[in-house]
Amino acid sequence: MPLSEFALIERFFARRARSSPTVAALGIGDDCALIAPDAGQMLAVSTDMLVEGRHFMPDVDPRALGHKTLAVNLSDLAAMGAKPRAFTLSLALETPREAWLEAFADGLFALADRHGCALIGGDTTRGPLNLCVTIFGDVPAHAALRRDGAKDGDDIWVSGTLGDARAGLGVLRGEWPAGVFDANDEASLRHALEQPEPRIALGLALRGLAHSALDVSDGLAGDLRHILERSRVHASIDVDAIPRSGTLRKLPLDAQRRCALAGGDDYELLFTAPAHAREAIADAGGRANVAVTRIGTISALRHAADEPAIAWHDGANAPLSLTLHGFDHFDAT
Repeated sequence: MPLSEFALIERFFARRARSSPTVAALGIGDDCALIAPDAGQMLAVSTDMLVEGRHFMPDVDPRALGHKTLAVNLSDLAAMGAKPRAFTLSLALETPREAWLEAFADGLFALADRHGCALIGGDTTRGPLNLCVTIFGDVPAHAALRRDGAKDGDDIWVSGTLGDARAGLGVLRGEWPAGVFDANDEASLRHALEQPEPRIALGLALRGLAHSALDVSDGLAGDLRHILERSRVHASIDVDAIPRSGTLRKLPLDAQRRCALAGGDDYELLFTAPAHAREAIADAGGRANVAVTRIGTISALRHAADEPAIAWHDGANAPLSLTLHGFDHFDAT
């Protein structure tokens, strides 16, 4: 007999949710969950949707998909300097396959348990595979890392390395010449694409240090523009300083740059901070166990009517003419 909606929820999600730490006055099992921020805290709330064929391949490992479904939302909390608290999950499935659901739930709850983030509600229905999470976190009032705080003279930093996720997508699409990557390289790149690591610890460590922040989900070139537009500033970026893995460096330089600057799906933190905070930023990265790299600077607009822009240059400070755009969910390509 096929699983009913309520049997599916109870077997794969509700039972495991009830074993999580209590983070809500009323959790899963009622018409609404009831949550409230602790004294002096604000609720940070974000929603992300993953659609089969747009955000992941149909043959993706369901455990990895469970991980990524929550990871992309945890990354939003990290970018705000918020501590995870709880999430809801809504999913549409063509057919509720038990082995698939078991693996998906394993990946989801393994990451949720690691970050103390409890499932408190959601919904299921029949339809093309679609996964939607709404996540809640706590951040002290006035301590949230926002996009509109970049200041003239700020350094621009990024965590981890960029471009491996896009290179992993290229592996799945067969874009790269034969022999560029060996089997271990391909596995590493695919892992970067399918199981990103949300930088929660770094986001918490950057409270009071960073002036602005976001996560690199749609490509550095596109995401940086969000900070520039909200803060009304310019940026100068040293393209050669962009941190890249040894695996990505096996590609031709032009392909490396396209992956690292416009690839997306990295879920690293991009942030700005005053120059006097360099030592503290490096220390924050060390405490969070992730490398942080300074890649550029922020400058003020010369005239109020100017539009924010990015000036690209190489390590010798020679200007580069690059036409780069971030990922667009409504782009047909």
